[in-house]
Amino acid sequence: MIGHQRLCPLRTLHLSAAWIGHAAAALNPANFGFVMATGIVSNALLLHGEHALSDALFTVTLIAYVWLWLLTGLRAVRSCAAMAADLSSPRRLFLLFTTVAATNVLAVSVAERGFAAVALDMWLVALALWLILSYLAFGVPMFSKRTRDVDVINGAWLDAVVATQSLVVAGGAAALPAAHAVQAYTALPMLWTVGFILYGILVTLECHRFIHSALRPDDITPPLWLVMGAAAISANGGAVLIVHSSATPFLHMLTPFLAGGMLAGWAWATWWIPLLLLLEIWKHGTHRIAIGYTPMLWVIVFPLGMYAVATRRLAAVAAVPVLQSWSLVITWVAFAAWCATASGMVSASVRNARMLIDLAHALAGPTAGQHLTARR
Repeated sequence: MIGHQRLCPLRTLHLSAAWIGHAAAALNPANFGFVMATGIVSNALLLHGEHALSDALFTVTLIAYVWLWLLTGLRAVRSCAAMAADLSSPRRLFLLFTTVAATNVLAVSVAERGFAAVALDMWLVALALWLILSYLAFGVPMFSKRTRDVDVINGAWLDAVVATQSLVVAGGAAALPAAHAVQAYTALPMLWTVGFILYGILVTLECHRFIHSALRPDDITPPLWLVMGAAAISANGGAVLIVHSSATPFLHMLTPFLAGGMLAGWAWATWWIPLLLLLEIWKHGTHRIAIGYTPMLWVIVFPLGMYAVATRRLAAVAAVPVLQSWSLVITWVAFAAWCATASGMVSASVRNARMLIDLAHALAGPTAGQHLTARR
């Protein structure tokens, strides 16, 4: 009996290690959407003075970010084939841009809390990741003959736009070194322009797919919300650049161009919200498709939070108080969506934990089973 008791902790440790290994092998890059969603809702709450709640979500964001990178590193070491499959699949490769966006969203949170040097380091890491993924993501579809199908285009491709514009937002928050201000504030508008052009191309391809294919309920997926979210972060990036327009004469000269793009991005994002809601009603109301938890649901939370932040920035730049009130409303909507999605995530985690416990009891043998029955 004593030996059995000594084996139990070892067996539990072994099962925990096996579970972590399985989680790493099955890791979906979309899980970084949790960091993006939690971080942007935290930032939106901070803009509206909700410091305690914002700090709580910031802590969750930081822990999740570190944990996901640890799992990613373990996956790279132990599941090279799975990583290679992601890097060669246009359907999953664009999801890797969530690592860039998550890093930049967290960098903004870190900068807002007074750690600009750390935020700058994070921005440099995100920039390096973006450069690698940008050419890899667009090179794979070009050189892979088996992907020349319109159905390969999906909303997740807009993660590339979100990642690009997140570099602009985080760059503005990271207090780029004054010695390199001219280069930095020339590069940031360039990135912002690249993001806008990418948005126009990818949204055109997405609309082409919907127009030339019969619309099915399965086509209405969470990444479709990135059509709105990518436009919102483009507006946010424009607002950040306008705030820093006095940094260099060249950036000041671009202010009218940035203001027009900011307004266009925000207006387009606003126009999409009712349409996206109608599509969700059509899918889940008319066709009775149940809503179950999936990491992709965080892709809905992030655009809502980003739209709230972009609206707040626009309100400040344009000096329109009513937009600040609208931003506050959307911030609480985004927080409610975060809470609902987090509840689904916790429920899924509890089910997985129960499966692990049941497996532990099964492996513990009949003695443990009899002991459990006696306790019940």
